[in-house]
Amino acid sequence: MIIGIDPGKNGGVCSISDDNSFRAYKCPEKIDERVDIIRKCVNYGYIENEKVTGIIEFVWAFPTDGVSNSFKFGNNYGTWLGILHSLKVPYTKVIPQKWQKDYHPLPKIKKERKDKLKMIAKDFYPKVTLATSDAILIAIWGKNHGDI
Repeated sequence: MIIGIDPGKNGGVCSISDDNSFRAYKCPEKIDERVDIIRKCVNYGYIENEKVTGIIEFVWAFPTDGVSNSFKFGNNYGTWLGILHSLKVPYTKVIPQKWQKDYHPLPKIKKERKDKLKMIAKDFYPKVTLATSDAILIAIWGKNHGDI
C-alpha cells in the first residue's frame, strides 16, 4: 500500500492498495484525525498483508509566503512527518517537480496547473477534489516507481 501525502493546509492524503483500491481524504485540521487516517491505512495494510510505504511531497515556504503562513506550513509538514515516524511508516520525500514530471506538460500558472492535475487524477479516482488531487497523483507516482 502506498500513502501519498500533500502536506499543504489545503492538501490531502490518498492510499492505494495492492488491488488498486483508492481512499482519499482532505487534510483534517486536527492532528488526531490525521493520525486516525494514517493508522487506518496501516491497519488495513496489516490485515491485507501489504507493505505500507508513505510518499510525502517535499516542499518549502517561499519568501513571498509571509512569516505566519511559512510557520503554519512548516508546522503542518512536520506534523505529517511525526505521524509517519510514530506509526513506523517508512516514507520517501519527493519534490513536486519530480512527481509532476509524469503528468507533463502542465501549465505554469498555479491555478491552471492545479485544475489540470485534478482532471488527471479524476481518471483514476472519480471522487477527486482540489484538496485530494495532488495526494492521489503522488500516491500513483509512488506506486508506479516501485521501491523508491
